Amino acid sequence: MRDFDFLEPASAAEASRMLLDEPEESRLIAGGTALMLGMRQRMLSPRRLVSLGRLEALRGIDFDAREGLRIGALTRHAELAADPAVQTHYPMLASMAARVANPQVRNQGTLGGNLCYADPATDPPGCLMALDAQVVIQGPDGERRLTIEAFLVDYYTTALEPGELITEIRLPPPAEGDRGHYARHLRTAAEHRPLVNLAAWVRQRGHGCEAARLVVGASTVVPTRVPQAEAYLMAHPPSEATVDATAELIASGITPLSDARGSAAYRREMVRVIARRSLAHLFALPLE
Repeated sequence: MRDFDFLEPASAAEASRMLLDEPEESRLIAGGTALMLGMRQRMLSPRRLVSLGRLEALRGIDFDAREGLRIGALTRHAELAADPAVQTHYPMLASMAARVANPQVRNQGTLGGNLCYADPATDPPGCLMALDAQVVIQGPDGERRLTIEAFLVDYYTTALEPGELITEIRLPPPAEGDRGHYARHLRTAAEHRPLVNLAAWVRQRGHGCEAARLVVGASTVVPTRVPQAEAYLMAHPPSEATVDATAELIASGITPLSDARGSAAYRREMVRVIARRSLAHLFALPLE
């Protein structure tokens, strides 16, 4: 690991200016769980680290029944999992956060840092996409908001421009009938990075499904919604046949990765299995 300067801005605006001073040589550091690993392995060699540790405005979780949920970018995964408002109003998010990586990462890694790293084989992005979350970004030209779909551009690539950083994540308020389920598949019990994950969110009205967001992650370059499956689920009453057909549409509607961890065919089949189980859980349907 090469020597580096450690900078501690007092505001998001100052952090933005520091990043712009030497954009090719500077990296933001929040929890540092991914960045420090990359530096130790000499995959990254920044000359300047801009620490967000002093920015208290980027911490905290706040819920308002009309405005929804605000999550500071420096919120740790363990804090998200343990927050009473998240557990009450967004149980799928709390469940996901409680399973991220391992205890060391959950107690040090931050939600904002996780999103900026854009690792395909991680948990938060797909879950947040299913919950219709937005990221709030501070940069040299002020503040802007992006959906998770627009923020995650490609493999380890985000829509952040030079000098920009995430300050918070926003989720809309839940409505009556909203339900969600997050599931993941690990290749072995010792692994911490999922091979497949699925976030399923629905809004039930009576015996039907008024809205749905079905997101596959970890097996695709970026988390992927499957509109055909969502439309089918909304057009058919919940039943075992509907669940089976929707799971098939989800599995066939993605372009899965194929690598040393798992072939595309294997990932597609696991997506189908997990989707079937998740949808049956959401609609309280028994599976044969």
